[in-house]
Amino acid sequence: MSYRRMRAICVKELHHIVRDARSLALALLLPVLMLLLFGFALSLDVDRIPTMIYDQDHSAASRDLVKQFSASRFFQIRGMATDYATVERGIDRSQVLLAVVIPVNYARDLAAGRDAQVQLLLDGSDSNTASIALGYSETLVRNYSLALRAEAMNRRGGQTLAPPVDARLRVWYNNSLESKNYVVPGLIAVVLQIIAALLTSLTIAREWEMGTMEQILSTPLRPAEMVVGKMFAYFVVGVADAAISLLVGIFVFQVPLRGSLLLLAVSICVFLCGALFWGIFISAAAKTQVAAYQGGILSSFLPAFLLSGFIYSIETMPWVIQVITHIIPARYVVTILKGIFLKGVGLSVLWGELAFLALYALSSFCSRRAS
Repeated sequence: MSYRRMRAICVKELHHIVRDARSLALALLLPVLMLLLFGFALSLDVDRIPTMIYDQDHSAASRDLVKQFSASRFFQIRGMATDYATVERGIDRSQVLLAVVIPVNYARDLAAGRDAQVQLLLDGSDSNTASIALGYSETLVRNYSLALRAEAMNRRGGQTLAPPVDARLRVWYNNSLESKNYVVPGLIAVVLQIIAALLTSLTIAREWEMGTMEQILSTPLRPAEMVVGKMFAYFVVGVADAAISLLVGIFVFQVPLRGSLLLLAVSICVFLCGALFWGIFISAAAKTQVAAYQGGILSSFLPAFLLSGFIYSIETMPWVIQVITHIIPARYVVTILKGIFLKGVGLSVLWGELAFLALYALSSFCSRRAS
């Protein structure tokens, strides 16, 4: 391969990118827009659950239980119901997710030492949020019941009731359990996958539609030189996108970067090479810009978003889908980014994922022969 010919193609593509100011601005601003949109809107934190209280007892004990829900940051009291029709109407209209029903004789049962029941009604149409809300409310009621029982025993016999299990929890890598620390690193990988594929998926198809491909084929330029030259031009834009995405993740979303910045840069560069080569392959195989654009979306956005482990845990997927995810490059770059950002692990842990990305880049480059 001739370095001079590759440089000429690279300079030609860079001139084309710079001349198209709107496309260049879109390529640089799109990662920021996607990160801000998904980073702020796509929150997995479940708090301030809209809650309705139906207090049938109207006693000091029931009001104390209501205060427990009001004081918790996980619940937001949206109103007090006077009958079950009000509760049903609130859930049907999606005004509340949880309704707490305190039955009659709640305080009497507590005073007599009997089990005092509390009814929890949840909107199961959002099953994931409902299950989390159920866990929060059950924990609150359980802790409140234990406190009441301990207080009763203290009054009767002066004994202190200790919990049977003293659980001391320690959360590693994401102490605050904020979903942005989990979402943003994976989102950076997904954004880079989409941007890289879309940047190059139109480049050769555009040459065919504009009629300039015949002129290029009449030159001594070899296919490999054209592919590498075009890739390097868009690689510059991809690196700029990656730098912008990382800066937004670190300084806007305050995601901690605990690992090696060098390993992060190398991993992203290897991944960009593979994604850009893949986009060029799609462009060469499609021949038209419309088909190339559709192929780029189908082969980048959907697999990266659904099968990379970015949002949906791979371990909970059917085993057939889990096997398919092993050929999705975004899965490995998501693992690398989360490992470097949150866990601070190095090459000794992530060498397998980096090796797959290198294999992906090599196979994407060699696939030009099939086109």
